[in-house]
Amino acid sequence: MPSASCTPSRPYVRRSRRKGVNRVPVPPRANAGPAGSPAGAAAAAATTAAAAAGSGAVVLVSGGSSSSSGTPDPPVTTSGASIPGPGPNLIHHPPYDLRRKSPPHNDGGPSTSSSTSTVSCTSLHNMACSTSSNNSTSPTVFCSFDNAPLVSARKRPRRTQSVSSVERESQTNTVAAQYLLHDLPDEVILLVFSYLMEKDLCRVSQVCRRFRSIANDVELWKKLYQSLYEYDVPLFNTEVCRFEFENVSDCEHANPWKVSFQQLYRGVHVRQGYQDLKFDGRKVPFFNTIQAALDYADEKNSQLTTENGDGPLVFIHSGTYTGEFLVIDCDVSLIGAAPGNVAESVILDRESESTIMFVEGAKQAYLGHVTLKFSPDVGSTTPHHKHYALEIGENCSPTVDHCIIRSSSVVGSTVCVSGLGANPTIRHCDISDCENVGLYVTDYAQGLYEDNEISRNALAGIWVKNCASPIMRRNHIHHGRDVGVFTFDNGMGYFESCDIHNNRIAGFEVKAGANPTVVNCEIHHGQTGGIYVHENGLGQFLDNKIHSNNFAGVWITSNSNPTIRRNEIYDGQQGGVYIFGEGRGLIEHNDIHGNALAGIQIRTSSDPIVRHNVIHDGQHGGIYVHEKGRGLVEENEVHSNSLAGVWITTGSTPILRRNRIHSGKQVGVYFYDNGHGRLEDNEIFNHMYSGVQIRTGSNPIIRGNKIWGGQNGGVLVYNGGLGLLEQNEIFDNAMAGVWIKTESNPTLKLNKIFDGRDGGICVFSGGKGILESNDIFRNAQAGVLISTGSHPILRRNRIFDGQAAGVEITNTATATLEYNEIFNNRFGGLCLASGVHPLLKENRIFSNQDAIEKAVTDGQCLYKISSYTSFPMHDFYRCQTCNTTDRNAICVNCIKVCHAGHTVEFIRHDRFFCDCGAGTLNNQCQLQGEPTQDTDTLYDSAAPVGSHTLMVN
Repeated sequence: MPSASCTPSRPYVRRSRRKGVNRVPVPPRANAGPAGSPAGAAAAAATTAAAAAGSGAVVLVSGGSSSSSGTPDPPVTTSGASIPGPGPNLIHHPPYDLRRKSPPHNDGGPSTSSSTSTVSCTSLHNMACSTSSNNSTSPTVFCSFDNAPLVSARKRPRRTQSVSSVERESQTNTVAAQYLLHDLPDEVILLVFSYLMEKDLCRVSQVCRRFRSIANDVELWKKLYQSLYEYDVPLFNTEVCRFEFENVSDCEHANPWKVSFQQLYRGVHVRQGYQDLKFDGRKVPFFNTIQAALDYADEKNSQLTTENGDGPLVFIHSGTYTGEFLVIDCDVSLIGAAPGNVAESVILDRESESTIMFVEGAKQAYLGHVTLKFSPDVGSTTPHHKHYALEIGENCSPTVDHCIIRSSSVVGSTVCVSGLGANPTIRHCDISDCENVGLYVTDYAQGLYEDNEISRNALAGIWVKNCASPIMRRNHIHHGRDVGVFTFDNGMGYFESCDIHNNRIAGFEVKAGANPTVVNCEIHHGQTGGIYVHENGLGQFLDNKIHSNNFAGVWITSNSNPTIRRNEIYDGQQGGVYIFGEGRGLIEHNDIHGNALAGIQIRTSSDPIVRHNVIHDGQHGGIYVHEKGRGLVEENEVHSNSLAGVWITTGSTPILRRNRIHSGKQVGVYFYDNGHGRLEDNEIFNHMYSGVQIRTGSNPIIRGNKIWGGQNGGVLVYNGGLGLLEQNEIFDNAMAGVWIKTESNPTLKLNKIFDGRDGGICVFSGGKGILESNDIFRNAQAGVLISTGSHPILRRNRIFDGQAAGVEITNTATATLEYNEIFNNRFGGLCLASGVHPLLKENRIFSNQDAIEKAVTDGQCLYKISSYTSFPMHDFYRCQTCNTTDRNAICVNCIKVCHAGHTVEFIRHDRFFCDCGAGTLNNQCQLQGEPTQDTDTLYDSAAPVGSHTLMVN
């Protein structure tokens, strides 16, 4: 029922009450709130309090109930101290900058100055007498002026007053108004305001600027806020379906509690035990069950929807809610409300069917800050494989935020997103410790899944199946008892910046036509592998870090064909990329290093494309192709690996093109056990062993390569090796440019073999081969050295500018030389040891330097013209008097001079250096001068070292 109100008999103009004092203008009375409103009641309370304080009367204030005990606690200051009530010894320290303190004045009565402010008695009386028409328990103030009886201000009877009485009451109320508006301490007003609810507090703030400033106190609104919402920090509704907590210290609002209060005030509350409670000054509906709140929100939908399109808002307060089967088919927001960790305090649990289901119509629905549990009875016979803690169906797009989601069902999954048009946003959720799959996206569903914690689930952390295509960003997927992410049966999806680690099987598995895109993820410490693509799996893996997995970083098998691009694959306890079982794939622009086995392994008829990768510093080899492996390996940088840069074996036929293979601790490219393939246009250099080794039936094509800097030669063909070496540049190797030994039979055509620090081509130990149309020049030893039972064919080669002989044949070897040009070599064109009878046909041997004959003619020791790597071919002897051994040789001039009169023995015509000149005999050489200490007495070049790769492997 509307309360009585008093109207003034005439308007009064409000003026400054003191001379020379500039005061903030007071808003017109019309802004103080409508008659009968709670604002008027509060103003009356403050007015009566001011008058009572001036006359020594007692002020009694009563307020509405709080949300818990019925009476709000007194307010506290920003420092946390309680604010004292009014008293005779109260010291006034106004805390508000907007209020300007007036100078002291005479408390005996109003000023008689002509500028004294006068306020209508009936105007202030209206403020004091007005009551709320719908608030029966609004604050009531009792006051006494002079000796007037104590009467309730709101029930003062109306009466006709004479002019003199109006003037008298006007003077009295002017004093009260002045005290109320200017001199009553802020702490007293703050104490009065602390008994008001939010609606009354907003209304009383419209009375004047001072009230507005005090009513905007942060602690007042914090206490009101926490009595209703319970949050420790303000929650802001920043946009549709987005609610975010923000610390007060980081907030841009002057009073964040009040702003949040205003944004959330349309909400309906589920708070057990509050449904039947009534709060004056607060119109907030409470319900005991979530379903009742949803029914109310559905009924009042138009009233609870904002202009921005935000639907009804339901707050679910602390407690465990069981037995409710919630089906959401409209745009409603459900938010947990509790102090501390909100989601842990608000629990929705169910034993059968799904705990909560979003269906068609829930386009902008929201669920946040709750715990969802699906806990089926283990003794129940009801199947649960299609029941979930959270289920999202076709044609809906809810947002699920900051939820804890659990399921103890051993079948199905914890979260299921299924069907065409299913497009939720799930972020900041914890889907962990479940006895099944964590998150299951299937049947053309999509959705955005961000910043979720998915861990310790019994099966896969995430399943994506049947053409589903979710977007997953910044999820933490770890310590699963199965695979981390499993995409299969044509599942797709975009996975970005996820941290996937410590899963029992692979971190990411792709199977059966699945085609995900995985970008900027870290996939590591898998108990088996990092990425496993099999059974026609596809996928794009871009810019990921894949490391520290127990098995291979990437597995590709059974006709799968993924793209692995710009990843860093390192520190695996086995290989980097393992392609087997007819696997394919595009492996490009990756940095692969530090793995315990090969950086890339290709086997069992697999045929990938491997290009533009850097494969380095492996504890094993760089690329290992075996068991009929194929593949195109091009433009890679393979270096600094502990074993071979590239292995090719057991019937494999890869193509290696335009790679840089260098600085290995063993061989550059190693063909063995029937390894084949093509090696084209590569740069192979600076290996501790040979640049290329070919053995045991291997028959590669090596064409157009540059092979240099090998510490054990350029190319070594041995143990029955074959191969075609064509148009290569082989130079600057520490030993021979090409070694052919032990029944090997390669073909060398159109190669340039030059600047070797040993011989050009060395054929020995039964080696064969066809050497045709090669340019062999500027080598430190013989251009071609043929030894120990070998029989190569040399045809149309040019052998020139060597530091030793052009062609040397020794140790019972023979050869066929046809149409060769041999010229400008230091020790002669063709040097044949004793007993050697090659087949010669139309060779041109001309313009050689014949340094040996010149040295013999000049009486020099032949050691004078030898070097560490070049030995002259001539007659050599032993001295029986000096007890020389089979390992010693003495040149003809030293026999004549240094060993004159000794018993000497002619051995044979062969390549050697003189031990007398080298100083290795007891007597000093008289032809050489100062002896040079050199104990290398081998007649032939040092034998090349075979790769230890097989032994290590």
